Amino acid sequence: MSKVRTAWFACVVLLGILGYWTQAPAKADAAASTVTVLQVDGIISPATSDFITRGLRQAAENGSKLVILELDTPGGLDTSMRSIIRQILASPIPVASFVSPGGARAASAGTFILYASHIAAMTPASNLGAASPVSIGMPGPGAADDGKDKKGGLDTMSSKVTNDAAAYIRSLAQLRGRNADFAEKAVLEARSMSAQEALKAGVVDVIAADLTQLLAQIDRKAITLDSGAVATLNTAHATIERIEPDWRTRVLALVANPQIALILMMIGIYGLFFELTSPGIALPGVAGLICLLLGLYAFQMLPVNWAGVGLIAAGTAMMIAEAFLPSFGVLGIGGIIAFVLGGLFLTDTGIPGFDLSMPFLIGLAVVSAGLIMVIGTVAARVHKRAVVSGREDMQGALGVVTSGKDGMIYADVRGESWRVVCNEPLSPGDHVKVVALEGLILQVVRIGQASMAGRPAKGESHVL
Repeated sequence: MSKVRTAWFACVVLLGILGYWTQAPAKADAAASTVTVLQVDGIISPATSDFITRGLRQAAENGSKLVILELDTPGGLDTSMRSIIRQILASPIPVASFVSPGGARAASAGTFILYASHIAAMTPASNLGAASPVSIGMPGPGAADDGKDKKGGLDTMSSKVTNDAAAYIRSLAQLRGRNADFAEKAVLEARSMSAQEALKAGVVDVIAADLTQLLAQIDRKAITLDSGAVATLNTAHATIERIEPDWRTRVLALVANPQIALILMMIGIYGLFFELTSPGIALPGVAGLICLLLGLYAFQMLPVNWAGVGLIAAGTAMMIAEAFLPSFGVLGIGGIIAFVLGGLFLTDTGIPGFDLSMPFLIGLAVVSAGLIMVIGTVAARVHKRAVVSGREDMQGALGVVTSGKDGMIYADVRGESWRVVCNEPLSPGDHVKVVALEGLILQVVRIGQASMAGRPAKGESHVL
């Protein structure tokens, strides 16, 4: 009997040891796993794309097992959105998009990013959808202001862009096994959906109140990456590492804004114009060149209509010409009109803060015309002003003869000793006036004789 008890006891101990050995690696793995969180709050822009790209790279280098994008966005630029999605699809670690906090939204470009992520999650009081694209620039021929043709349908260009976006989001839905019908309607009909509706419709995978609850719900979930590898998440006890936007992201977000880019471009033109009209100062030219390059770099990143940029440049050139040509205001008014039209053509994203408003454009055009006119007027007055230095300034200068030696006469003119020549004899103390300059010799005429006290005595040498 004692042998049986001993055998049972040994079996229990052995099972305990085996259980510890099998659970220890899992606990160690869970304790050691790291989750990187990137907060995306606001418009999807080139700065957002750069931030997410660098965040995914840093998370992979740090050995994170999961990257979570906390989304709260009204949408953004198509080029930036597609760049982010390419990075998600190529990521060596799983990416989860979490529409958070409560009341957040993943509209337009945010819906595409949510569909592209390996895990789609939302908070209870959030929504997604309304992913219809908006074309950059003015409507095409035959289209009304709303992008529709006169028969009520989309014009050809808008139809092409919309159908392309619908096909793109449908392909992402099929890749992740999510509701493709709603994805297509979100683009074609601007449909939206709440978090609970999205969960029932198979649009998202999880509804969680906060980040801790999300990590608990997706723990032990197997994720198939686009490379074919399968990653099992251990997130229940994971360490959360947040990556905040750095100075580079903030500067890029500031520059990559159409309003800031246009202001930088105009400051650059002001600086170069001032440098050309008043050469030698250097500071306005250097600052203007830097601002102009920053403005052009921002335009290169943004999906702008280059016809609008051309109109802005032509309007600025006409306003500059108004300062020098007697056009009686025709060039100036034409320049302001071209400038405003160029600004209207420049962008049409439908995103608050990313479009140029009419009051902003008119105000900037009027200020630009005023500054250019002031700079041009000051420059014209400077060019017409009489010369106050150099050869021309010496004519008419007064001086006093100081000495003479070996037939060479010297006079003090404006505090300097000059060799002078005259058609009549000169004596020290005679007052002279400069009439010409030949090399370094002044041609003078006598305008006053020296006093008798200052003349040489009889027998002394005379100045010839």
